[in-house]
Amino acid sequence: MIALLRYQAALLIRSHRWLPPVILYAAWLAIGVQSGGPLLDGLGWAAGGLLPVAVWLTRACVTNEPPAARNCTVAAAGPGRAHLAGVLTAVCTAVLLALAGTAAVVLVSDPHSARHRIPVPVLPAAAAGLLAAMACVLAGTAIGALSNRPVLRSTGWSIPVGMLAALLLLVLDASPANAAVSGLVTGSLDGTITTPWLPLAATALIAAAATAVACALNSRRS
Repeated sequence: MIALLRYQAALLIRSHRWLPPVILYAAWLAIGVQSGGPLLDGLGWAAGGLLPVAVWLTRACVTNEPPAARNCTVAAAGPGRAHLAGVLTAVCTAVLLALAGTAAVVLVSDPHSARHRIPVPVLPAAAAGLLAAMACVLAGTAIGALSNRPVLRSTGWSIPVGMLAALLLLVLDASPANAAVSGLVTGSLDGTITTPWLPLAATALIAAAATAVACALNSRRS
């Protein structure tokens, strides 16, 4: 699996398909994170932007190989492991963005509540923001795994379905990703830090199940 991950990472870097989602996330941070703004609000914004970015990165990784190269990888490692390597590469790339985004927000934000009256501990807030970002990354990974091949093979369906699902998970109250982000934003009103352990656990289970379904289906259709 290590060799497959190195191969997928090299393929992603050389293809430059990582560039559009990275630019999207940088623009998202530039629009929503202001210097001197409340820390928890900024962390919530940074976490939410990772959901569509993770969907995009997952698509880039699982559709990156040309058919001939894909056949060689499947023959050498098996279809399930080959597909899993692509999904894990997307997760690792999104985690790097989560770390960078969280660090950027901590550096430029004011560690106080929304009205700049109540101090907010920086390290616990950063930890909560990073966990919320991870919850959004895993939610986006689950969407990406189910909205691309081998589940949906048509580009005309996979892209709009993936983006619509990402939007719904951000705005619906029942979504664990929404719970992780809204916990930070709501806590910013009085300086309360809510660590999103439950949303993170829920998205981890969902992402694992979605990836398992995609890998199993890839094995059957290969």
